[in-house]
Amino acid sequence: MPTKREDETTGARALSGQLPRLSHDELGRAQAEILSTPRRRYGLAARTLFALLDVLYGKARTLRKFKVLELVARVPYQAWEQVAYTAITHMHQQPAMARRIHDRIAENREQQDNELWHLLILEELVARSREPQSAIKFFWVPQAIAFVYHQLSWLLMVLRPRWSYRLNADFEDHAAHEYMMIVAEHPEWESTPFDSEFADDYGTFASLADLIRQIAHDERIHQQESEVKMHQPRFR
Repeated sequence: MPTKREDETTGARALSGQLPRLSHDELGRAQAEILSTPRRRYGLAARTLFALLDVLYGKARTLRKFKVLELVARVPYQAWEQVAYTAITHMHQQPAMARRIHDRIAENREQQDNELWHLLILEELVARSREPQSAIKFFWVPQAIAFVYHQLSWLLMVLRPRWSYRLNADFEDHAAHEYMMIVAEHPEWESTPFDSEFADDYGTFASLADLIRQIAHDERIHQQESEVKMHQPRFR
Protein backbone atom coordinates (compact mmCIF):
# COMPACT_ATOMS: atom_id res chain seq x y z
CA MET A 1 0.00 0.00 0.00
CA PRO A 2 1.25 3.50 -0.75
CA THR A 3 2.17 5.56 2.25
CA LYS A 4 -0.01 8.55 3.06
CA ARG A 5 0.65 11.91 4.69
CA GLU A 6 -2.31 13.77 6.12
CA ASP A 7 -2.30 17.54 5.59
CA GLU A 8 -3.48 18.91 8.93
CA THR A 9 -4.93 22.10 7.43
CA THR A 10 -6.80 20.74 4.42
CA GLY A 11 -7.39 17.02 4.99
CA ALA A 12 -5.61 16.26 1.70
CA ARG A 13 -3.39 13.23 1.53
CA ALA A 14 -0.17 13.05 -0.48
CA LEU A 15 0.77 9.58 -1.73
CA SER A 16 4.26 8.32 -2.38
CA GLY A 17 5.07 7.89 -6.06
CA GLN A 18 2.53 10.52 -7.10
CA LEU A 19 2.89 14.07 -8.30
CA PRO A 20 2.87 16.64 -5.46
CA ARG A 21 -0.50 17.13 -3.78
CA LEU A 22 -1.34 20.78 -3.22
CA SER A 23 -3.26 22.30 -0.33
CA HIS A 24 -6.59 24.04 -0.89
CA ASP A 25 -4.93 27.46 -1.02
CA GLU A 26 -2.20 26.22 -3.34
CA LEU A 27 -4.78 24.69 -5.66
CA GLY A 28 -6.62 28.01 -5.76
CA ARG A 29 -3.42 29.79 -6.73
CA ALA A 30 -2.67 27.14 -9.34
CA GLN A 31 -6.11 27.68 -10.86
CA ALA A 32 -5.60 31.44 -11.04
CA GLU A 33 -2.15 30.98 -12.57
CA ILE A 34 -3.30 28.55 -15.26
CA LEU A 35 -6.33 30.62 -16.23
CA SER A 36 -4.20 33.76 -16.48
CA THR A 37 -1.59 32.04 -18.66
CA PRO A 38 -2.19 32.19 -22.43
CA ARG A 39 -2.69 28.85 -24.08
CA ARG A 40 0.08 27.41 -26.20
CA ARG A 41 0.01 28.00 -29.94
CA TYR A 42 -1.40 24.57 -30.76
CA GLY A 43 -0.14 22.68 -33.79
CA LEU A 44 -2.36 21.37 -36.57
CA ALA A 45 -2.73 17.86 -35.11
CA ALA A 46 -3.78 19.21 -31.69
CA ARG A 47 -6.22 21.72 -33.19
CA THR A 48 -7.76 18.95 -35.30
CA LEU A 49 -8.19 16.72 -32.26
CA PHE A 50 -9.79 19.45 -30.15
CA ALA A 51 -12.15 20.42 -32.99
CA LEU A 52 -13.14 16.77 -33.45
CA LEU A 53 -13.94 16.42 -29.75
CA ASP A 54 -16.05 19.58 -29.89
CA VAL A 55 -17.99 18.24 -32.87
CA LEU A 56 -18.57 14.83 -31.29
CA TYR A 57 -19.19 15.85 -27.68
CA GLY A 58 -20.13 19.52 -27.88
CA LYS A 59 -18.21 22.62 -26.84
CA ALA A 60 -19.72 22.58 -23.35
CA ARG A 61 -17.44 21.24 -20.64
CA THR A 62 -18.90 18.08 -19.10
CA LEU A 63 -17.50 15.23 -17.04
CA ARG A 64 -18.40 12.83 -19.84
CA LYS A 65 -16.27 14.81 -22.28
CA PHE A 66 -13.38 14.89 -19.80
CA LYS A 67 -13.61 11.12 -19.46
CA VAL A 68 -13.00 10.83 -23.19
CA LEU A 69 -10.13 13.29 -22.86
CA GLU A 70 -8.52 11.12 -20.18
CA LEU A 71 -8.89 7.97 -22.26
CA VAL A 72 -6.78 9.65 -24.93
CA ALA A 73 -4.36 11.29 -22.47
CA ARG A 74 -2.53 8.04 -21.59
CA VAL A 75 -1.83 7.15 -25.21
CA PRO A 76 1.39 9.14 -25.87
CA TYR A 77 3.10 7.71 -22.78
CA GLN A 78 2.22 4.19 -23.92
CA ALA A 79 3.58 4.90 -27.40
CA TRP A 80 6.81 6.36 -26.01
CA GLU A 81 7.27 3.33 -23.78
CA GLN A 82 6.99 1.01 -26.77
CA VAL A 83 9.57 3.02 -28.70
CA ALA A 84 11.90 2.93 -25.71
CA TYR A 85 11.62 -0.84 -25.26
CA THR A 86 12.48 -1.28 -28.94
CA ALA A 87 15.47 1.00 -28.44
CA ILE A 88 16.73 -1.15 -25.56
CA THR A 89 16.59 -4.17 -27.87
CA HIS A 90 19.02 -2.39 -30.18
CA MET A 91 21.15 -0.74 -27.49
CA HIS A 92 21.50 -3.52 -24.90
CA GLN A 93 25.22 -3.83 -25.62
CA GLN A 94 25.68 -0.26 -24.35
CA PRO A 95 24.66 -0.61 -20.67
CA ALA A 96 24.86 3.10 -19.85
CA MET A 97 22.54 4.01 -22.72
CA ALA A 98 20.23 1.10 -21.90
CA ARG A 99 20.00 2.36 -18.31
CA ARG A 100 19.04 5.87 -19.50
CA ILE A 101 16.36 4.40 -21.75
CA HIS A 102 15.06 2.31 -18.86
CA ASP A 103 14.86 5.42 -16.67
CA ARG A 104 12.76 7.10 -19.36
CA ILE A 105 10.48 4.04 -19.47
CA ALA A 106 9.98 4.27 -15.70
CA GLU A 107 9.08 7.94 -16.04
CA ASN A 108 6.61 7.22 -18.84
CA ARG A 109 5.01 4.50 -16.72
CA GLU A 110 4.50 6.92 -13.82
CA GLN A 111 2.87 9.39 -16.20
CA GLN A 112 0.62 6.65 -17.57
CA ASP A 113 -0.43 5.62 -14.08
CA ASN A 114 -1.21 9.21 -13.13
CA GLU A 115 -3.46 9.56 -16.18
CA LEU A 116 -5.03 6.18 -15.37
CA TRP A 117 -6.22 7.43 -11.96
CA HIS A 118 -7.67 10.49 -13.68
CA LEU A 119 -9.59 8.23 -16.06
CA LEU A 120 -10.89 5.88 -13.37
CA ILE A 121 -12.00 8.74 -11.13
CA LEU A 122 -13.77 10.49 -14.02
CA GLU A 123 -15.46 7.21 -14.94
CA GLU A 124 -16.62 6.89 -11.34
CA LEU A 125 -17.98 10.45 -11.25
CA VAL A 126 -19.83 10.02 -14.54
CA ALA A 127 -21.34 6.72 -13.40
CA ARG A 128 -22.62 8.35 -10.22
CA SER A 129 -24.19 11.18 -12.21
CA ARG A 130 -26.32 8.60 -14.08
CA GLU A 131 -25.97 10.60 -17.26
CA PRO A 132 -26.75 8.46 -20.32
CA GLN A 133 -23.76 7.20 -22.29
CA SER A 134 -24.22 5.42 -25.59
CA ALA A 135 -21.75 2.63 -26.24
CA ILE A 136 -20.89 3.97 -29.68
CA LYS A 137 -20.26 7.57 -28.61
CA PHE A 138 -18.55 6.93 -25.29
CA PHE A 139 -16.76 3.62 -25.90
CA TRP A 140 -16.15 2.78 -29.53
CA VAL A 141 -15.51 6.29 -30.85
CA PRO A 142 -13.03 7.16 -28.04
CA GLN A 143 -11.27 3.84 -28.66
CA ALA A 144 -10.90 4.75 -32.34
CA ILE A 145 -9.59 8.23 -31.50
CA ALA A 146 -7.12 6.77 -29.01
CA PHE A 147 -5.90 4.23 -31.58
CA VAL A 148 -5.18 6.90 -34.20
CA TYR A 149 -3.59 9.19 -31.60
CA HIS A 150 -1.38 6.32 -30.43
CA GLN A 151 -0.14 5.66 -33.96
CA LEU A 152 0.57 9.34 -34.53
CA SER A 153 2.42 9.72 -31.22
CA TRP A 154 4.48 6.60 -31.96
CA LEU A 155 5.35 7.71 -35.49
CA LEU A 156 6.36 11.19 -34.40
CA MET A 157 8.53 9.79 -31.61
CA VAL A 158 10.33 7.56 -34.11
CA LEU A 159 10.76 10.25 -36.76
CA ARG A 160 11.33 13.32 -34.62
CA PRO A 161 10.72 13.15 -30.85
CA ARG A 162 10.37 16.93 -30.57
CA TRP A 163 7.16 16.77 -32.61
CA SER A 164 5.66 14.08 -30.39
CA TYR A 165 6.52 15.98 -27.21
CA ARG A 166 5.08 19.17 -28.68
CA LEU A 167 1.80 17.42 -29.50
CA ASN A 168 1.58 16.12 -25.94
CA ALA A 169 2.42 19.53 -24.48
CA ASP A 170 -0.42 21.01 -26.55
CA PHE A 171 -2.81 18.32 -25.32
CA GLU A 172 -1.86 18.70 -21.66
CA ASP A 173 -2.04 22.51 -21.82
CA HIS A 174 -5.54 22.26 -23.28
CA ALA A 175 -6.58 19.81 -20.57
CA ALA A 176 -5.19 21.96 -17.74
CA HIS A 177 -7.09 25.03 -18.95
CA GLU A 178 -10.31 23.12 -19.56
CA TYR A 179 -10.26 21.51 -16.11
CA MET A 180 -9.71 24.83 -14.37
CA MET A 181 -12.47 26.43 -16.42
CA ILE A 182 -15.04 23.76 -15.55
CA VAL A 183 -14.27 24.30 -11.85
CA ALA A 184 -14.94 28.03 -12.32
CA GLU A 185 -18.24 27.15 -14.02
CA HIS A 186 -19.39 25.00 -11.09
CA PRO A 187 -19.07 26.92 -7.80
CA GLU A 188 -21.30 24.30 -6.14
CA TRP A 189 -18.41 21.84 -6.39
CA GLU A 190 -16.64 23.80 -3.63
CA SER A 191 -19.07 22.24 -1.14
CA THR A 192 -19.42 18.87 -2.86
CA PRO A 193 -17.52 16.16 -0.94
CA PHE A 194 -15.08 13.97 -2.83
CA ASP A 195 -15.42 10.29 -2.04
CA SER A 196 -13.82 7.60 -4.20
CA GLU A 197 -12.76 4.00 -4.04
CA PHE A 198 -9.53 5.20 -5.68
CA ALA A 199 -8.69 7.67 -2.91
CA ASP A 200 -6.02 5.34 -1.50
CA ASP A 201 -4.38 5.32 -4.93
CA TYR A 202 -4.71 8.95 -6.00
CA GLY A 203 -5.36 10.95 -2.83
CA THR A 204 -8.20 12.50 -0.85
CA PHE A 205 -9.42 16.08 -1.17
CA ALA A 206 -11.72 18.37 0.75
CA SER A 207 -14.07 18.86 -2.20
CA LEU A 208 -14.81 17.88 -5.77
CA ALA A 209 -13.48 21.30 -6.84
CA ASP A 210 -10.09 20.59 -5.27
CA LEU A 211 -9.96 17.17 -6.90
CA ILE A 212 -10.48 18.68 -10.37
CA ARG A 213 -7.95 21.42 -9.62
CA GLN A 214 -5.40 18.76 -8.65
CA ILE A 215 -6.02 16.88 -11.89
CA ALA A 216 -5.51 20.14 -13.80
CA HIS A 217 -2.26 20.75 -11.91
CA ASP A 218 -1.08 17.23 -12.85
CA GLU A 219 -1.76 18.03 -16.49
CA ARG A 220 0.24 21.23 -16.21
CA ILE A 221 3.19 19.23 -14.80
CA HIS A 222 2.95 16.78 -17.71
CA GLN A 223 2.90 19.72 -20.12
CA GLN A 224 6.03 21.20 -18.59
CA GLU A 225 7.80 17.82 -18.67
CA SER A 226 7.09 17.49 -22.39
CA GLU A 227 8.25 21.05 -23.03
CA VAL A 228 11.58 20.27 -21.37
CA LYS A 229 12.03 17.06 -23.38
CA MET A 230 11.39 18.93 -26.62
CA HIS A 231 14.90 20.37 -26.24
CA GLN A 232 16.68 17.23 -25.06
CA PRO A 233 18.15 14.22 -26.91
CA ARG A 234 15.77 11.30 -27.47
CA PHE A 235 17.19 9.42 -24.46
CA ARG A 236 19.21 11.69 -22.24
